[in-house]
Amino acid sequence: MTVLAVVLAVLALAVVWYKMGHAYAMGQAGGHARNLHSRPGYYGTYTALWCALPAFLLLVVWLVAQSPIITGMVISGLPEAQQSLPENELGLLMNDIRNLATSDFARETADPDTLAAADRYSSLKTTSFIIMTVLTLSVGIVGGFMARARVMPGLRARNSVERMIMVLLIAASMIAILTTVGIVLSLLFESWRFFLQVPFHEFLFGLKWSPQTALRADQVGSSGAFGAVPVFAGTLLITVIAMCVAVPVGLMSAIYMAEYATPRFRSVVKPILEILAGIPTVVYGFFAALTVAPVIRSLGESLGLEVASESALAAGLVMGVMIIPFVSSLSDDVITAVPRSLREGSYGMGATKSETIRLVVLPAALPGIVGSILLAVSRAIGETMIVVMAAGLAANLTGNPFAAVTTVTVQIVTLLVGDQEFDSPKTLAAFALGLVLFFITLCLNIVALHVVRKYREQYD
Repeated sequence: MTVLAVVLAVLALAVVWYKMGHAYAMGQAGGHARNLHSRPGYYGTYTALWCALPAFLLLVVWLVAQSPIITGMVISGLPEAQQSLPENELGLLMNDIRNLATSDFARETADPDTLAAADRYSSLKTTSFIIMTVLTLSVGIVGGFMARARVMPGLRARNSVERMIMVLLIAASMIAILTTVGIVLSLLFESWRFFLQVPFHEFLFGLKWSPQTALRADQVGSSGAFGAVPVFAGTLLITVIAMCVAVPVGLMSAIYMAEYATPRFRSVVKPILEILAGIPTVVYGFFAALTVAPVIRSLGESLGLEVASESALAAGLVMGVMIIPFVSSLSDDVITAVPRSLREGSYGMGATKSETIRLVVLPAALPGIVGSILLAVSRAIGETMIVVMAAGLAANLTGNPFAAVTTVTVQIVTLLVGDQEFDSPKTLAAFALGLVLFFITLCLNIVALHVVRKYREQYD
C-alpha cells in the first residue's frame, strides 16, 4: 500500500460521507428539500469536507515530519564511531542505509552495522506507514461523524462550504507565494555563501570562466576562475539569434492566420505550427548537431569563414524555430481578440486592410504581443539541451555567431551534475548564476509591464 492508496481511500471515504450527509439532510427535512436552508448537495459537501480536510492535513504533516524523525532514530542506533562522523559523511551513510532498505543491491558487500541500520530503517518506515494509514482514516471517519451530527434543516451549509472553499483557495495562493519566496531566499542564501569566497566584482565583471577547483590546495587550478561575463555573453548571443528568427516569423504568421487566412486554412495550419512546441528539445538538439551545424560549417568554409563544429548560430537558429509557436499562437489569439469595432472604424475612415493592421490592430494588440515575445525570450534563456548539443560548453567571450559558446543554464547543469557537496565555489557558483538570471528576467518583466500599461491606457 502506498501514499497514493491512502489518498484514494480518503477520497472514497469522502464520497461515502457525501452520500450519507445528503441522505441524512433529506431525512431531517422529511424528504422535502424546500425545508432545508441550503440545497441538499451542500450538506453532503459539508460532511465530505469535514471528512477529507482533517485527514489530508494529518497526512501532509505526518509525511513532512516522518523522515527527520526516522532518520534521527536510525542515527541514534548506530555505533558511537558512526554517530560522530562529520555531517557530510553522516549524510552519505544515511543515503547508503536508505538504498539498502529499498533494494537488495550491494547488501553482500555492506558491513553488519549498516545492514542492521537499513533493516531498522525499513521496519520504522513500515510501522510509520501503518500508523499513518490508521490515524488518517480514523480522523476522516470521526470528522464525518462530527459533521453529520451538526446536519439539521437550519444549518447554513452553503455558507460553511463556501467559507471552507475560500480557505482552501487562500491556502493554495499562499503555497504559491511561499514557494516563490522560498526559491528567492534559497538563491540569496547560497549566492551569499558563494560571494563570501569569490568577490562579487570578480564574478560579475570577470572575463574568464573556469569554475573547476581542485580537491587539494597543491593541485593545479585549485583557485578556479569565476568571471561570468563570457557565460552571460553566450546566453545573450544565442537568445538574440533565436529571437531574430522567432519574432518575425511568428508575428507574421500570426498576422496572416488572424487577418488573411481562410477558416479552413487556419484550422489546418495552426495546429501543425503548434506541433513545433510539443517536439522534445533533445530532438531539436539532434537536428541542430547533425543537420544544421554541418550545413553552416560547410557553407562558411565555402565562403572562406572559420566556423566551429559547434556554433552559436546553429543553436540559435534551431532554438528560434522551436519557440516560433510561443510567439505565433499567443499573438494570433491576441490579434483575434482585438474588438471588431476598431477595424470597422478604421475602414470607415478610408484605411486599407494593411493600414488597419499596421496602425490600429497591432498597436491595440501590443500588450499581448509583448507578453508572447517575453515568454519566448524566457523559453530561449532557459533552454539547455539544444545549447549543449549544438553550441558546446566553451565559455568564450565573443560576439562571433560562428564560434562555440555556452549559456547560464548549461553551466548550472554542468556544475551540479553528479554527487556534489554545496560547500565549494564550484557548486555554489550555480546559485550565483541563477540569481543573476532571475534578476535579468525580473527586469524584463518590469519593462514589459511598463509597455503594457502605456498602450493599455491608450486603447482601452
